[in-house]
Amino acid sequence: MPTVEPLNTIAIQQFINQVKSADASRAKELRIDINTAKNLAFTLGIVMSRLHGDLEKLVSENKSSDEVIDVQLDGGSSWK
Repeated sequence: MPTVEPLNTIAIQQFINQVKSADASRAKELRIDINTAKNLAFTLGIVMSRLHGDLEKLVSENKSSDEVIDVQLDGGSSWK
């Protein structure tokens, strides 16, 4: 079974912290340098790709199994 490389989400965490700090100081804008922006974009791309792959795997695994749900109605006679 292939091992999944752990995600490095520090760029996302740093961006969220910058936004929190800017919001707390009531800043009207947040500026980031191009290297930080590229790192954030690449990290978001990797995270989204991983999530998409996980979703595709989940969907393909659940296609073959049919779930049967049995519902019985008693007209509410057992309610108290």
